[in-house]
Amino acid sequence: MQPVLYSWRNDLPTTLVRVLAYLGGITVLSIVVAHMVQPPPVVAAVTIAPQPEWTEVERPFPAFSLTIPEAADAPQRYAIRRNTETGGRKDILSVGEPHGTAPYLLVEIYRPGADSERFAGPADAIAGLSAEVGHATDVQNAGEAGSKFGPVAVAQFKADRSDTYRCLGFARSSDDPRLQIAGLFCRPDEFIANSTLTCALDRLTLIAAGSEPKVQELFAHAELNRSFCGQRDPIIAATPKYTQLWKALPTRREPRRVGR
Repeated sequence: MQPVLYSWRNDLPTTLVRVLAYLGGITVLSIVVAHMVQPPPVVAAVTIAPQPEWTEVERPFPAFSLTIPEAADAPQRYAIRRNTETGGRKDILSVGEPHGTAPYLLVEIYRPGADSERFAGPADAIAGLSAEVGHATDVQNAGEAGSKFGPVAVAQFKADRSDTYRCLGFARSSDDPRLQIAGLFCRPDEFIANSTLTCALDRLTLIAAGSEPKVQELFAHAELNRSFCGQRDPIIAATPKYTQLWKALPTRREPRRVGR
């Protein structure tokens, strides 16, 4: 046998092993690279956002009225919010601007939807509304204020957005019909008297009860107990002006007459 042929046959196993190892390395490297550049699995980009518990009605049809002739120049707002789960409704009336130089009055009439829906207690109802003016501090029980709807629980507190802003929070609930009246009455420098709150609630009236005759009955009965801000004769002054109700409004000056 010739030496060349003998050498080739002896080297064949070694060469074959090297070729197979080389090809195997390329295969493994290809798998690794393919895995690295593989796009991630597609995940749905659209997620359903949870619906808010309360939604605001775009074009509210007022069911109540809050007439404050002493605050004729103050901004007035009316909003309706509905509970998307229970069908409850909140009518929110406000007069004035929070943290201004003039008073700010907010009244919320809450009518729950589902029978299982419960009213918050007076303290919780007031605390929930205090967010309109800032976190409530130095909260103190201020007893009760009289109203044409009956006694109203009252609490005094300071708004943390201002060292001088003082508020009365109030709340009263009715079981038949199921209705809660709550709100805030604020102004700078000093607390509003309970009697002034009584006068303000005197001005809360019903426009339309819809399919709720018991609500209409409640307000009709309340009118019989109306104090007319100390003026009991509605013929003389159905809605008399009460100087303490909006006294923080700037006093208007009479124009000077020429020649004097």
